[in-house]
Amino acid sequence: CEINHPHPERVQFALKHKLDDETSLHLADLFKVLGDKTRIKLLSLLVVEKEMCVCDIAEALQMGQSAISHQLRALKNARLVKSRRDGKTVFYSLADEHVKTILDQGIEHVTE
Repeated sequence: CEINHPHPERVQFALKHKLDDETSLHLADLFKVLGDKTRIKLLSLLVVEKEMCVCDIAEALQMGQSAISHQLRALKNARLVKSRRDGKTVFYSLADEHVKTILDQGIEHVTE
């Protein structure tokens, strides 16, 4: 604005639709978890492969299994991945279709 003159109708509309503090905090935490390139690469593997164990993820990303386990723990705490045990092996997959959508839209945005 060239003149310090707010537009009351726009301000009121915006205030009705702004996020509450709790939702804003949860969303900021989600973006913090997604703010790591290793976790993004890991999630992208699960988009393609659907389900993988720690050793397969470690091999694909050329990282140690303990480092992968650490990243998976952060992703699981953020409810971005889920796990399934089959005997001694634990398989990880995306928690739901929203995670794929977030990744797909992010990739589309940065590659435009």
